[in-house]
Amino acid sequence: MLQKISVFLFVIITLASCVPHKKIVYFQGESLSENKMREISNKPYRLQVDDILRIDIKAPDKELVGVFENSSKTQGGGDLYFSGYSVDKHGFIELPYLNRINVLGYTTDEIESKIKEGLGKYFRNLSDIFVAVKLAGVRYTIIGEVGSSGTKVLFQNTVNIIEAIANSGGVPLTGDKTDVEIIRMGIDGVQKFHVDLTQMTVFNSDVFYIQPNDIINIPPLKQKTLGTGLIGTQTFSTIMSVLSILTTSYLLIKTL
Repeated sequence: MLQKISVFLFVIITLASCVPHKKIVYFQGESLSENKMREISNKPYRLQVDDILRIDIKAPDKELVGVFENSSKTQGGGDLYFSGYSVDKHGFIELPYLNRINVLGYTTDEIESKIKEGLGKYFRNLSDIFVAVKLAGVRYTIIGEVGSSGTKVLFQNTVNIIEAIANSGGVPLTGDKTDVEIIRMGIDGVQKFHVDLTQMTVFNSDVFYIQPNDIINIPPLKQKTLGTGLIGTQTFSTIMSVLSILTTSYLLIKTL
């Protein structure tokens, strides 16, 4: 009787605890051909509160341009937190002599046009003015089952979900690659999206490119909650320990 129970428990625990191969491997499925793959959605980002901008202004009259530049301007990186232009809680940035400029909900191209228009009263020919506006990197927060959680910054114009996770140490065996969550806070509210990293269709997702201030959550697999192990050797060791305890308990009860 004990032998039958042991075999039954062995089969049940094994089936319930081992992580299926299809939940581990990235990018399964056939390659996406041109006639099947639609254009990946990478809409221009619209600024939010607390975003940081780097603004470069160039013109033949360097002395006049110097009036509008940030006196503590640096080359970039983390120093832009101190030298860049931060969007305040009302959605404005403030440039010397141009006063407050509303940038909330605008793209960087649209902000370039607004700044250039404001400079028109100081320069005779607008075609001589070059204005470049860029985000000070893409900042995102990643939590859950990942190698290195926390808030990260990648100094790129665009960042996709694969780059964001790779920059955070990747997803361990305990993470559910089939249901990665992206929480996005925009001017219209908070949205949640789901991405399956095990399928090639991830490259076709509307949220393949993350946006600044996105939160990426990688939930744990149910196998982690069971605590029986994620690979065969771990599961086998756990099952043998359970069977050993059951056998010992049975023998003790039988001898009483």
